[in-house]
Order: sequence, then C-alpha cells, then structure tokens
Amino acid sequence: MSFEDDMKQALVTFTIESLELVENMEDLLLNLEDGSETYERVNAIFRAAHTVKGSAGLFGLDHIIAFTHVVESVLDQLREGKLPVSADLIAALLPCCDHIELLVRAVAAGDLDPDPDTTESGQLLLEQLQTFLDGPDASLQQVTSYTEEPAHVETMLGSAQESGNWHISLRFGEDSLRNGMDPLSFIRYLATLGEITHLTTISSAMPDAEQMDAESSYLGFEIDVNSQAGKEALENVFEFVRDDSLINILPLQSTIADYIELIRSLPEDDAFLGELLVKSGVLTRRELEDGLSKQQNDSQSSPPAQPIGEILVEQQVVQQPLVNAALEKQKQIKDNKARENQSIRVDAERLDKLIDLIGELVISSAGVNLRAKETAEATLLETTSEMMRLVEEVRDGVLQLRMVPIGSTFSRFQRVVRDVSKELGKDIGLVISGGETEVDKSVMEKIGDPLMHLVRNAMDHGIESAEIRQQRGKPSQGSLRLNA
Repeated sequence: MSFEDDMKQALVTFTIESLELVENMEDLLLNLEDGSETYERVNAIFRAAHTVKGSAGLFGLDHIIAFTHVVESVLDQLREGKLPVSADLIAALLPCCDHIELLVRAVAAGDLDPDPDTTESGQLLLEQLQTFLDGPDASLQQVTSYTEEPAHVETMLGSAQESGNWHISLRFGEDSLRNGMDPLSFIRYLATLGEITHLTTISSAMPDAEQMDAESSYLGFEIDVNSQAGKEALENVFEFVRDDSLINILPLQSTIADYIELIRSLPEDDAFLGELLVKSGVLTRRELEDGLSKQQNDSQSSPPAQPIGEILVEQQVVQQPLVNAALEKQKQIKDNKARENQSIRVDAERLDKLIDLIGELVISSAGVNLRAKETAEATLLETTSEMMRLVEEVRDGVLQLRMVPIGSTFSRFQRVVRDVSKELGKDIGLVISGGETEVDKSVMEKIGDPLMHLVRNAMDHGIESAEIRQQRGKPSQGSLRLNA
C-alpha cells in the first residue's frame, strides 16, 4: 500500500472516530443538567473535544483546530469551576457540536479546505461562546505593563512582581565559598541563558557580626528568569554546587496553564506519571530519579509506597496543578487503551459475508444430521448432534454481533425534544426506558426517521402549552415517553 493510500485510510479512521466523539459530546451535554456526575461528564466532553482537535492537527486541518480550540477553552473553564453549568451554556455548546460534525463530514467528503459559508456560520457560534469566556467583567480587564527596574536586594521571600517563565530558589551550601565556588558567578552565568527579571536576596541565615565566618556562605536568592532554555539546562548551571545546595526550579504561576495544556497534548505512548512530567519539561530526569529513589527507600521502611506525585510536590520540584494534569492525562491514556482492548471496528460488509457463510453452514449441517439419522448409527448421530449444537451457538453469536442497544437511537431525541420544545414554546421532558433493548443495526437505522416523525407529531399535537396545562390542572411540563 502506498503512502497516499495509508493517508487516505488514516483520514477515514479520523472521520469515523471524530463523529463518534462528537455524538458522545452531544449525549453528555444533554444530560449535564441532571446534576449527577457533572465533573466526570465535563471531563469526558473536554477530552472528546481535545481528541478531535489533536487528531485534526495530524492532517493539518487548521479550520477544525481553530474552531475546536475555542470550544475546548470554554469546556476547560467549565471543568475548573470558573463557569457554571447552565441551560444557556449548553444551548451555546450544542450547535458547536453540530458545526464540528459538519466540518468533519466535509473532510469525509474530500473537502480538506474550509468553506467560506461554513466559516462564517462557525464564527457566529464562536462569538456566542466568547461571551462566556469574557464574563460580565471583561470590560474591566486591562493588560498590565510595567517598566523594568534594576534588580534590587530585599530581605524578604519572593519577588514583588512576577514576570518571566521560571522561578529559581537558591540556598547555597555554607561551604560553597570555602570550596572555591562564588555564588554570584553562577548567577552571572545564569544571565547568559536568559534575562533575570527579578532577584531577591535572602539573608535570614546570616548570623550576628561577631559570629560570622568570612569564608562561609549565608545568602540565598529567589530569582525570576525569562529564558527559552529548558529546565534541565537551567539546572545544569548549578552542576558544581548541586550536592551541597538547595536548588528548586519551578515554572512561574503565570506559565503553569501553558504547561498543563502541553501535558494534555502529549502523545498517548507513555502512561507513567513521571515520564509525562519529564516530557512536558516541568521535571528533569534527575529530579524524577531522586523522587523514585525516595519512594523505594520509604516503601521498604514503611509500606505501602507514597505516590510519586506527592513525593515530587513535597520535594518542591513540581507544583500540584501540574501533577494533577499529569494524573488526568494518565487516566485518559489508560481509559483509551482499555476501550481499545474492549472493542474492535469491523467492516459491515465483512460481517454480512460471515453471516451468509454461517447460514450456509447451518444448512449443510442440517443435511449431514439428516443423513446421520438415516444411517441410525449411534456414534454418528451423537457427533452430528454435537456439531449442530455448536453451529447453532456460532450462528447465534454471529447474529448477536449486529445487535446494538436501541438507547443510542433514543438518546438522539433528547436534542430534538429540547430544540423543538423551545421552538414551540412548550415545556416538554423526554423519558426513556428500555434503552438497553438490543435490535439489529439495520433495523435501528430504518426506524430512525419514522421515530423522528412520531416524536415531532407528539410534541406538536399531543402536548399543550404550559399555560393551558396549568389551566387544566396538569403539571406545566409535559412528558414524552419512549419505551422499548
């Protein structure tokens, strides 16, 4: 198979899986307001949108990436509790699911470039979403700027203003000067890797003058650095004093969100927490090895072992939000692998071919069994009877492969009932029962449109408006029931 064929097949897989993810997003959104498992559902919706965006990036589908990114940002705010679950928010997100589906179906039809009309309609949806991102106080938000002042020395912990992308906490060993290591030379070398935007001198360990040793080092430093260098490169600056000194390098709070996003976008090829943190750049290999060594030593003295994430936070080599993001990514990887192990996608034509062959086998087996009865040979009759039993079990098992729960069709009507009830100005709730009932996939595909017609008719003509219902002594909300 040529490279072009491989890419076409990969694109087909992308469209199939993306459409399934969008359908799952819609189902979860429709059930979000019932108040149960809200956090888990929001997480699942976010992961679905993130997967679609990441997969689209593999094929350079920038228009899908751009649209889904905004949706993902709103979902991120939702799962962090910065946005409440509301009917208005769900009403704004549901059309976005439709739009993502439209974009993916266009790709499936061979249109890899954005359509101007579709782009315009998508922009209108994004403008509605933006109101949730901006919030009511958006107009009061201003960009803060400042004029850099020369680094100053203070006897306090922490800087007065946060800038840059790394914060380095240094406590040089007392024997550093005695061993020929000048702390200031390390800071000057650090400045060659970026810009020191703020420096605070810590002198709390300095003794009284009469007790001071001129060859001992007492000062510590809290430094903010703006550097394109990675954490490992910054750590290597202090290679010669690492054993005797306390050196912690952490991303500034202002950059944590960027690293969380990076962790979430990592490829799903390693589910180990430490490896995810190392690959994101917030943890060095040495820090991970030190943490694992401590975990092993502690577990020998007092099992069970403390989780590696807790150890890394205690050692102040990584912040808790980054560990939480890595734990979430780890869970996502494990869940995806579990789903991959549980199911496999089979082409419907191959399945039909197998069912036909099983049918022929059943007929042939019946013929053999008939001939065995004519011979009246006990051993042969016993063998053919067992063969018939096995063939029938295989037949039933193969036919079961085509059976799917009807609830997946029923759940589509949640959206229909929601939209049509708003259009009609009626308060209608959908009650589904028997969703676990299984029917043949071909049957389910054929009953979809007739069911849709029945549901719309029931809402149009079978349920009065809320005012009329109240006048007649009925609950204001009407119920539409689907039962299998």
